[in-house]
Amino acid sequence: MSREEAPDSRRWLALTLLVAAFFMVIVDSQIVMLALPSIESELGFSPGGVQWVMSAYLLSFGGLLMFGGRTADLLGGRRMFLFGTALFGVASVLCGLAWNDEVLVAARVVQGAAAAIMTPTAMAVLMHTFAEGPERNKALGIWTGIGAFGATAALLIGGPITDGLGWQWIFYINVPVVAAVLLFGRRLLKQTPVQPGRRHFDPAGALTITAAIALLVYAVSEAPLVGWGSGQTIGMLAAAAVLLVIFTLIENRSEVPLVPLRIFRSPTVVGGNILMIIVAMAVYGGALITSLYAQQVLGYSAIKFGLSTAVYAIMSIIGANLSARLVARVGYKPIAIVGMTLLSGGLLLLTQIDPNGGYWSDLFFGLVIFGSGIGSTNVAASIASLTGAKPEESGLVSGINNAVFQIGAALGIAIASSVAFAYTTGTNVEGLNDGFQAGFWATAIFALTGLATALLLLLHRKPAQPAPSTGTEAGKPSVAVHH
Repeated sequence: MSREEAPDSRRWLALTLLVAAFFMVIVDSQIVMLALPSIESELGFSPGGVQWVMSAYLLSFGGLLMFGGRTADLLGGRRMFLFGTALFGVASVLCGLAWNDEVLVAARVVQGAAAAIMTPTAMAVLMHTFAEGPERNKALGIWTGIGAFGATAALLIGGPITDGLGWQWIFYINVPVVAAVLLFGRRLLKQTPVQPGRRHFDPAGALTITAAIALLVYAVSEAPLVGWGSGQTIGMLAAAAVLLVIFTLIENRSEVPLVPLRIFRSPTVVGGNILMIIVAMAVYGGALITSLYAQQVLGYSAIKFGLSTAVYAIMSIIGANLSARLVARVGYKPIAIVGMTLLSGGLLLLTQIDPNGGYWSDLFFGLVIFGSGIGSTNVAASIASLTGAKPEESGLVSGINNAVFQIGAALGIAIASSVAFAYTTGTNVEGLNDGFQAGFWATAIFALTGLATALLLLLHRKPAQPAPSTGTEAGKPSVAVHH
């Protein structure tokens, strides 16, 4: 959006639609966990096979994010966001109607692919709707806070919906949200700039990067079960690395690459995305160990756990919105450092859990600090990783931002659970507590690494200027955030 263009008076209503769709995507990635036992018994999944109800969604979602983001740049963000939302709605209905395990898993693959189109295109529309500076930062703060709350909301509503209405309704509840977004989206949402020239989708690049990300996420997700040194894990990680090398070669030679490699010449883009990976590792690893400790040591039910840990989702929303306001005054770099300090402090406090502990003595204060850090770090890392993107590449950089978050989440969960299992000394609460303490230490190390990253990579006094791009419109302003 140019500086001369008056702000759209309906931009906050547009943001409401965008965050509603994002909230739905986040809830859908988590809510299924509480319905898996019912799904397994009713559809006759093989032992261990029911995990594919979650894995199928996460793999197609994570693997297709870059391609989904690129479609916004080539075909228009609003058009692709509405298409992805419609596809998500159709897939949700198919999930609820599934008559066997194969149909449900296939529908979840489609649902994940739709989410991979919706998420980066929604962020691209957001970037085009709000001018750089305080308003965009505030919008990103709301976006981040809603995402954090979505994961907790899934734990709060998943159990009652499954028990009261049946597991099918965890998918049917998406239908009214999809209908509202489609009904008002064309009227409220602005179309994003489309990359000029020939619309080239770079199928070879899209195929290799999708396969590489999917293999990487699957390898690290399965590593705690099959072992980090197993042939499966090593083979998949090696295959992912080979595909990444091939992808780089393809992009380097392509006239119209899926991912122009010059994007990674910006220290803020690279630093922001590295920080985003580490933040996701700390957040998802910490959330997993918190869930295991609360339910296996303190004996919480799923509903009680969701209620008791809502505090860190609330603090995340507060932290995200406060940070978004402060960014206009101090820049995202101090926010990143403060956020990583809070994240580290909260996780270090949680390492002091006790087998005979309780909510107030062992969880509450650590979760308050932890949640505050989640909101701050997500806002700072998002702003950094999106800085310097051209309007016609906003979908791509959004896709990269979301893809690295998914990779970080998978790594954090896999490493934290592996450490917890390795240090568990028995099946009683004392032995389990030993393992969970070690898991919290692992996530605290992630956060401290993120703090070092914020200090080393984000303390540049001048924003990096994006490299000149061929084939873009002359005079287009860059989508940069003021420091």
